[in-house]
Amino acid sequence: MRVNGANPKVVLKTNMGDIELELYPDKAPISVENFLSYVNSGFYDNTIFHRVIKGAIIQGGGYTEDLEKKQVNDPIQNEANNRLKNNRGTIAYARLPTGIHTATSQFFINLANNRSLDYTSNTLSGYGYAVFGKVTEGMNIVDKIGSMSVSTQKGLQNVPVKPVIILSAKAIDEEEDD
Repeated sequence: MRVNGANPKVVLKTNMGDIELELYPDKAPISVENFLSYVNSGFYDNTIFHRVIKGAIIQGGGYTEDLEKKQVNDPIQNEANNRLKNNRGTIAYARLPTGIHTATSQFFINLANNRSLDYTSNTLSGYGYAVFGKVTEGMNIVDKIGSMSVSTQKGLQNVPVKPVIILSAKAIDEEEDD
């Protein structure tokens, strides 16, 4: 999972600009492996950021531009008890409010320090959301997405009025920068 001992990185190329992510396989190995599996299969290509909660999160990884839900792999174990916090700029897995271990492909990027999303206990209400990386470049793009006008579309709330498309998601090799 590591390239020359470095944490893996992924670039989300969007129609608003690029967002570079550094992933934490030491703290969230299941989450990172799952995310990279979706990235490497091309799953996230031409999906959208379908949910914006102003001042809190932007969420993507599950819907096409037509708001059609994509077919996903089986849910993974929630690693929210890894001591990583849902701080501004971190990426975490979204999950269903009805179950702890229900994350599949959808992720969110925190626009603020969201303490209410952190692990506090082994209960449904306290388990939180698993952080597995952070934005290293393009937080200005994340903030632009986070300030967009939203509406309800096809039964989904807080959908950006202007679609924010993830054109591609690619793992990057640090040596490519040389």
